[in-house]
Amino acid sequence: MSTETIRTTYREAVRAAICDALDRDRRVFLMGEDVGRYGGCYAVSKGLYDQYGPERIRDTPLSECGFTGAGIGAAMGGMRPIVEIMTVNFSLLALDQIVNNAATIRHMSGGQFHVPLVIRMASGAGKQLAAQHSHSLEGWYGHVPGIKVIAPATLEDARGMLWSALEDPDPVILFEHVMLYNREGELTADAGPVPITGAAVRRAGTDLSLITYGGCLFKTLDAAEELAADGIAAEVIDLRCLRPLDDATVMASVRKSHRAVIIDEGWCTGSLAGEVSARIMEQAFWELDAPVGRVCSAEVPIPYPKHLEDEALPQVRDIVAAARAALGR
Repeated sequence: MSTETIRTTYREAVRAAICDALDRDRRVFLMGEDVGRYGGCYAVSKGLYDQYGPERIRDTPLSECGFTGAGIGAAMGGMRPIVEIMTVNFSLLALDQIVNNAATIRHMSGGQFHVPLVIRMASGAGKQLAAQHSHSLEGWYGHVPGIKVIAPATLEDARGMLWSALEDPDPVILFEHVMLYNREGELTADAGPVPITGAAVRRAGTDLSLITYGGCLFKTLDAAEELAADGIAAEVIDLRCLRPLDDATVMASVRKSHRAVIIDEGWCTGSLAGEVSARIMEQAFWELDAPVGRVCSAEVPIPYPKHLEDEALPQVRDIVAAARAALGR
């Protein structure tokens, strides 16, 4: 494996992953609203229409239910479609196709049919896109058997998880947080596939476990750095695979630190954070020295004004405060 690195962004890493897939497998194509001539709402597919043509970079009508269903049919027919839904809020228009069809066909056919479909969608808030374009609904999809749910946060995962998702025989939903697209960093020039199972320890520590995913990862790492300045060693777990959850990595961290705080941009009620908390209570209750803490978004539709949007979302100060509370400081 090469040690040469390139300076890139999350957006460019996703684009490179799509190009890799298109070059590697003639069955792969991208479809969605404005993915072609316009280059994608978040510019992920910019230039791909000219490079690959309209057969493989397909603009669709404004009908999430329609083109998601077409993607399911294409997958069942032997293709490897990447369906891009502009934002997670709009995916609710395709819930029937995703939940009642893509997630169930393998089961209902007794394993005779598979749906090797990847659905990419932008998630999260922070860009003042208001309440119909800004929510984090990963937990909703993580509730549904029959699909895998992933949330790559790092450049390596953005580059490599799509590869693995396209090789999976079952539907995979891939969440890309809008605040990550411009994030820059170094990426190995020949970066390859990344497994779509298993959490990752992003920072080692022994005093408490900070468990998160997606757009909250780097806020959590910043909080861990702030805590370290006060002599608190926080371990940061990036769940990254939200269904199936990696219980083993989470429990190993909790058994080491004896305290846990979960950071989730979803709402607290019925959240993925609540599911992780329940699993910790079921599997590692006697290891805990303090109640499991949660830092989630305010229970309101995400506001448009910047100062209110910021107040509604988990911030570094909130994570630090929750960590200190878990430690009794």
